Amino acid sequence: MQSTAAVVTMVRDDHFFLKAWLRYYGALFGRENLYVINHGRGEGVAELAQGCNIIGLPGDPHKNFDMKRWRLLNGIVGGLKSYYKHVIVGDVDELLVIDPEKGRTLLEFLEVRRADQVLTPLGLELIHRIDLEPDPIRNRILGPRRHVRIAPHYSKPCVISTGTKIARGGHFAQYPKLNTPEALYLFHLKFCDFDEYSAAMNRRNAVTSEIGAEISDASIGRHWFASERGEDRAMFEGFARMTMIDGFDMQPYRKHMHDTFKLRGDTGFYEFDRPDYDAQYKLPDRFNGIF
Repeated sequence: MQSTAAVVTMVRDDHFFLKAWLRYYGALFGRENLYVINHGRGEGVAELAQGCNIIGLPGDPHKNFDMKRWRLLNGIVGGLKSYYKHVIVGDVDELLVIDPEKGRTLLEFLEVRRADQVLTPLGLELIHRIDLEPDPIRNRILGPRRHVRIAPHYSKPCVISTGTKIARGGHFAQYPKLNTPEALYLFHLKFCDFDEYSAAMNRRNAVTSEIGAEISDASIGRHWFASERGEDRAMFEGFARMTMIDGFDMQPYRKHMHDTFKLRGDTGFYEFDRPDYDAQYKLPDRFNGIF
């Protein structure tokens, strides 16, 4: 039984992403080291996550849902790091990946990383190029989907092995050093499939409608509100207009993170600039089938 790494997420009804999360992390670390917070105690989540450590919670809608969620996640991470060398925490549509070029698994990578630090992978948003990728996703996502855009918003401090606090949304940490291992990536899957995106957004819009709160009154991402959604197909068609960059050199983006790393006002959190890059890449073949 390994005690190098545990993984924590909270999920409500997102079965498509949960299946990928379980398949990927379960194979790497063992389901006994996965912690799934079942928001709303959904039967589907409980069934899919059998063999994991499942924490059931009431699912009453609340305008400060994200604030409550990260208060809980911070507490769970703080407790688990007493038992594991590293704790990976994030949303169910985020997967931490090591570049296969390094010839080691994510578990092997973490086994030799020292504790008492925070690791921040480079964020890559997997996008469904509906003009080039007609095949549906079945058992694996990478393969049918091969295109990514640079996503500094998802370069999250998500591997924790020291005492720290993570900000709401997981985007910032109260840790004064930026560690960005060159082989580490955080894949965000929200836009990996057009049909799944539309279904997930329908669920989120229904939640905010039930809450009845305005955007300015709620501690929830703006994308949860139907008024901020836009037209789904037009957005996916827009991916084709992003600049395609040859190769797969991510060093300039990591360098920019380090060059702009600073305190986030007087909050105690640290941040780096997060520009909107008009850049997309086709993943090298070595990534196919990882998840």
